[in-house]
Amino acid sequence: MAEPLCKAAVKKCKETMPQTPIFSSMLGSSCSGQVQPDMGERCVDPVYQDGNLVSGSLEALIERLVPTMDYYPDRTYIFTFLLSSRVFIHPHELLAKVGQICIKQKQQLETGTEAEKAKLKSFAAKIIQLLKEWTETFPYDFQDEKSMKELKEIAHRITQCDEENGTVKKIISQMTQNLLMALSARSQFQEIREKFRQPVTDKGTILKTKPQSTQKDILSVCCDPLILAQQLTYIELERVSNIYPEDLMQIVSHMDSLDNHKCRSDVTKTYNLEAYDNWFNCLSMLVATEICRIVKKKQRTRMVEFFIDVARECFNIGNFNSMMAIISGMNLSPVARLKKTWSKVKTAKFDVLEHHMDPSSNFCNYRTALQGAAQRSQTANSNREKIVIPVFNLFIKDIYFLHKIHTNRLPNGQINFKKFWEISRQIHDFLTWKQVECPFEKDKKIQTYLLTAPIYSEEALFIASFESEGPENHMEKDSWKTLRTTLLNRA
Repeated sequence: MAEPLCKAAVKKCKETMPQTPIFSSMLGSSCSGQVQPDMGERCVDPVYQDGNLVSGSLEALIERLVPTMDYYPDRTYIFTFLLSSRVFIHPHELLAKVGQICIKQKQQLETGTEAEKAKLKSFAAKIIQLLKEWTETFPYDFQDEKSMKELKEIAHRITQCDEENGTVKKIISQMTQNLLMALSARSQFQEIREKFRQPVTDKGTILKTKPQSTQKDILSVCCDPLILAQQLTYIELERVSNIYPEDLMQIVSHMDSLDNHKCRSDVTKTYNLEAYDNWFNCLSMLVATEICRIVKKKQRTRMVEFFIDVARECFNIGNFNSMMAIISGMNLSPVARLKKTWSKVKTAKFDVLEHHMDPSSNFCNYRTALQGAAQRSQTANSNREKIVIPVFNLFIKDIYFLHKIHTNRLPNGQINFKKFWEISRQIHDFLTWKQVECPFEKDKKIQTYLLTAPIYSEEALFIASFESEGPENHMEKDSWKTLRTTLLNRA
């Protein structure tokens, strides 16, 4: 039995057109694609430089997104435009415009001849492929009823291209099912909100007695720096797996810009970014807590050296975020002021780590190390060598400054698409790294401790620090006196 024509067309599209997932190759100078739709007399909109699309009106960019009989947008353009379009237009409004263009093109092909029917089915296959890429890469664009309604409208029109055997209808049905499953999975994650740990503030027991010898610390759970670094990496990769491109694009969407489009006012804060940022802060405070709560100087020195080794192992793995969190924890004032402790620490390793994270020249040393890890990842054969976890705060700041430095629109009113190519490239890199499957087995005991061990507030850290090594100058003495008075008043 001959293969249905429409099914064959879809199969051919899959062979000749970019497939999801879209994160396969680095976005480079060819990111705008070489295949361009025939814009006729409108060749100045969009604008190309050296074959690369650099600007255009929103209408022209949308037109370039929609396939025709002789054209299909390349993968990087689809990703970049769908990612950046939310700055200018709601996803459901964009879907509506795409649907209108589809209607016009479909009407032009509906002549009734067998040749035109074949073209119509080929066109339908391309539209299906575009919707497939859209729903798989940005499923959250379809979380509201308006977007789902527009998707169903387009799907209904496309199914009319294959009413005889219903192949298109089956493909669309499977696509819709996959979309609903993706939305359900994300919704469940949002419902299972991480319980933010409340910092320990009652330090009355510390003022009165020494900690009990049976009290656990990180060394009683894991005394191997490499294993702890691997478990931190496991947690990091688990966290970043729940961050999506549209989450990152909200950094731009939330800011005031020249466009001042109404869609910015109703974009909700993303929990995923907040949860990941909270993890960094909790890890820093946990490191400081583990060090400050130890009464004996010799054991405290051992704890400092242990975390230095853990940070170094994180660096070797490519887990820069945990490394930075650990260094930040050791640089907090309650820890940094422990001069007697630090005098016993072999600081050569720590000096090397701080050199890598030196903030001068816009963290030049760190960026060099990150680039090296990224290059290693590209050529790696094992997941262990593919790991790249950037310092998330710096990654966010890079996108922020890129947005602030360059305007969304050019003086002629066209969208500054060159800017969004660069934002897209950086987000693409992050998404590529987050897809790496963690090569380390989960250790529940260690991870439970890392995620649930009590952490001190900044005030409690200072109290513990002053108890371990008394105040050395008038400023510290005044701070210590104030803290004790405050605590006694609470009691």
